[in-house]
Formats: sequence, C-alpha cells, structure tokens
Amino acid sequence: MILVWQSGRHIFYDLLTVDKNGENNIMEQCQTASCGAAKNLQGQNEQDAAVKGSLEKIRNKFIVMSGKGGVGKTSVSVNIAISLAKKGFKVGIMDVDIHGPDVPRMLGIQGTLGLNGDQKLLPMNYSENLGAVSIESLSASRDDAIIWRGPIKHSVIRQFIGDVEWGELDYLIIDAPPGTGDEPLSVAQVIPDAKAIVVTTPQEVALGDVRKSINFCKVVKMEIFGLIENMSGFACPHCDKKIDLFGSGGGEKTAKTMGITFLGKIPFDPNMVSCGDSGTSFQEKYSDSPVTKAFADLSERMAEK
Repeated sequence: MILVWQSGRHIFYDLLTVDKNGENNIMEQCQTASCGAAKNLQGQNEQDAAVKGSLEKIRNKFIVMSGKGGVGKTSVSVNIAISLAKKGFKVGIMDVDIHGPDVPRMLGIQGTLGLNGDQKLLPMNYSENLGAVSIESLSASRDDAIIWRGPIKHSVIRQFIGDVEWGELDYLIIDAPPGTGDEPLSVAQVIPDAKAIVVTTPQEVALGDVRKSINFCKVVKMEIFGLIENMSGFACPHCDKKIDLFGSGGGEKTAKTMGITFLGKIPFDPNMVSCGDSGTSFQEKYSDSPVTKAFADLSERMAEK
C-alpha cells in the first residue's frame, strides 16, 4: 500500500492488486472525505491554488529527460542538483519517474516524507541546500511495484508540487522517466515555464530516440535549455588514452542539426556507477575528476541564465 496526501485527505492505492484478467484494480480507493461533485470541485480549486502558490516560490524549473533509458539521466539530474547546491543555491529535486524512482538511492537518503503543521509533505534533506521528493519515499517498500495509469500519475505529480512544502527555491530539478509519455507531458502542462535538459549518449540508437524528445518539447512548446552528451569518452586508467566507448560527437552534431544549445560532454567514469549504487556523492569523493568539472561547468551555465 502507498499513502498519497491530497488536500488534507488520505488516499490509499493498492499497488499490487491485479484481477484474473490482468487488469489493474488501482482505482479502488478508500477516501476519508466524501466524493460529491461540489466537494471534488472545491478540492480541485484548492489544489490549483496550492500548485500555483508553490511554483511562484521557485525561480527556475528544469526537467531532465531522455529519449531512451540507460543514458544516465537520473545520474545527471542528481549531480546537477548537487552541483547547484554546492554553489549555495536552494535546490529541490523532484523524482517523477513513478515506475522506477532512483533519486533517493543515488542521494543515499532513506525513510519517508514527514508532514509539517499545515499538513504539507516535507522534502527529505540531502544537505542544507538540497531536498528531494520521490514516490519511493511514500512506499512501504522499495520493491513495491507502482501499477498506475496516466490520470493517477498526473494527480501525483500535481501533489508533488502543491502538497509539498518546497519553500523558496532557486532551482527545481525534475527527473523524468525516459520517453515522451505521461510524466513529461504532465510536467509540461502543470509547469509551463519548465525548461528541458535533454540527455543522450553518443551512439546513433540513443540519438534517434533523443530527437523524439526534442520534437516533443517543440510540440508542447517547452523551452529547451540544451542537450548533454553523457558517457562521452573514457580515459584508460593504465595509459590515460581516451577510448570512445559509445562513439563521440553525436550529441553535439544532433544539437546543431536540431537547432538547440549543446551543453557539453560528460566523460564516462566507472566510479559514477559505484557512487550511485552506494548513495555516495561522486563530486565530494572525486572532486578533481573531469566529471565533477563538467557538472560544475554545467551548473555555472544554468546559474548564468
């Protein structure tokens, strides 16, 4: 079971119940408030106001997205947030990858979201300047399957904004799942001033999908901040020779062809994998790494805007 807090009401969704025909029974809910049309409309208006109020306190919103999985999108999201927070900015990271939330693990934070006196959810603190919200922090177990369709995911994303006490933020980093489905579409609708950072790897199979993400942004009229080529080159630990594991230059070429800003290359480093798995800050442990410098340069570009 998972608890979602909505306008002073507890709503419980059964994440694992599936009927004999394989159809999800997730719409079966137990609500402590009446479901009359007038009350529902009032609740909707209240949440609209809460969403607007939260967004007005956030200066810059960025959604990190990719055309396909496996390009290191969440790692990029987390490290952008950490780099901005290290510069002294107040940062929030919102994990809207509903079916595969990894932000808490990569940040090394555990536990569930608390409530303040106004019955709003409190982000989990990674540091003084960085807080995170994820569906994983509302689940009884990290291994629970989230079996939800679009309308519920849209509602939860709205709750992550309106029913969370983000406070005054300089940056909100939104980690979206791969592709151009429900979650990035909901972000585009609910946060119309969000800017997209598109992540790819250099090989053509990733670039073919990332072009779809770029066209998605153009269709929904979301401003594209730029494109990042992740896992771009690997320095041999023995001879320091650069090896292009996934090719090279494809991201920069795609950005030029599609008419968007190229934000730079982030090298491949095996230590990023181990740090992500253990919830250890790569930037703190390997402060002199080219990867750390790449994120510092990227966050500097974001700060200049």
